[in-house]
Amino acid sequence: MDVHELLEITVTGLGYELVDVERSPRGRVLRVFIDKPEKPRGVDIEDCVLVSNQLSRVLTVENVDYERLEVSSPGVDRPLKKASDFERFAGSEISFKLRLPLNGRRNFSGVLLGLRDGKVHLQTDVGEMEFDLVNLDKARVVPKFDTMKSGEKLV
Repeated sequence: MDVHELLEITVTGLGYELVDVERSPRGRVLRVFIDKPEKPRGVDIEDCVLVSNQLSRVLTVENVDYERLEVSSPGVDRPLKKASDFERFAGSEISFKLRLPLNGRRNFSGVLLGLRDGKVHLQTDVGEMEFDLVNLDKARVVPKFDTMKSGEKLV
């Protein structure tokens, strides 16, 4: 079993979603990003501690070589990786980079309309566009910060 599959089984078994996994160039740092969609404010430090403790045990038992494990939330600029992400975040503003350029461009942004027949539909300034999911290199939700009249500070 590879490390990604091991992480997926463990994290989902604890009731969380595995969003992403990163390894440092020499594989010494293992970063795991988790989410819990039904939790309105997202994962918190207690969630990360719970998952980190369980993963530490599993990785030791499975003899996975690493020096440091980091478990965190995906953040406000959450990466979109799976087909289900493009359905779940329909209506959100996203930005992404293509593997192969389309009409000389690789970077696009707009409002995600969803995923249909393996194509990501995006509302842009020039109208609706569609992109093959397999051609997306990196996609992220664009964070929205609400401001309130509290001395002109972000709240």
